[in-house]
Amino acid sequence: MSTSPLSIDVYVSPMRPYECPDQLGEGEVATWAPMSCTLISGATEGILIDAMLTFGNANEIAAWAKGFGKNITGIYITHGHSDHWLGLARLLEHFPEARGYAAPEVAGRAAWEVEFNKATKYWTSRFPGELPEPPVVPEVLENDEILVDGQVVKVIHVGQGDVEGSTIFHVPSSEAVICGDVVYNNVHMMMYEADEAKREAWIASIDAVAALNPKIVVAGHKSVGAPDLPRNLSASQQYLRDFTAVANRGGTVDDLVHGMLDLHGERDQPHTLWISARAEVARRA
Repeated sequence: MSTSPLSIDVYVSPMRPYECPDQLGEGEVATWAPMSCTLISGATEGILIDAMLTFGNANEIAAWAKGFGKNITGIYITHGHSDHWLGLARLLEHFPEARGYAAPEVAGRAAWEVEFNKATKYWTSRFPGELPEPPVVPEVLENDEILVDGQVVKVIHVGQGDVEGSTIFHVPSSEAVICGDVVYNNVHMMMYEADEAKREAWIASIDAVAALNPKIVVAGHKSVGAPDLPRNLSASQQYLRDFTAVANRGGTVDDLVHGMLDLHGERDQPHTLWISARAEVARRA
């Protein structure tokens, strides 16, 4: 067993268009947010964190990960939103000796999303021909410690991110956290399921991450090339506070979108902001 810190390598799939059935706002473009997959590895073994969404995503991750020459022993999912685990079926074809895992609350949400898509075709209508049918739901992980080349990676149940039941992965030897959608990096944050109370809980979740004093902070949605720095923690919290402040002024969806763009116009993926603004205004009704 090596005593060297585990390596943290991150692959980012860029923002891309998708088939959106919704009526769009003026200037809005339907794109899917950039997404990350993280390889945590030692001298011989590695695990992947999050599997992204489409066959193409999974093929890209596999080609990238194979380039490190490590034995991929598992693929672990941070939270139940389908864009972070639907790629699992194809990834397991590339890495047949690996298995896909998630904490119980994450696996439960993933199973719910399977039924949701059967009823609504939400995902398959937006990415026709790009998704596995049926998907592979991650197995329930009962242990909060994962060994990679004999070194511990810890699963931490932080709770609220952009969905309830979110987890992060702490790599003590590398002073790193892989945060899924608890943290964003230069990308507009999704509030579809996060009202004001949940945003406050989300801020508290980020406090729990910050208490680990990480030097490397990997966000689930991040711009290509954006550095994985601790400042993403406070930046995410500030975005959440700003969204609440602008939302509490009242006004229309357009008012909320443009109020946030005035403050955070440098971020990628404004389509997510539009979705969040529509959800927030609808919650007032």
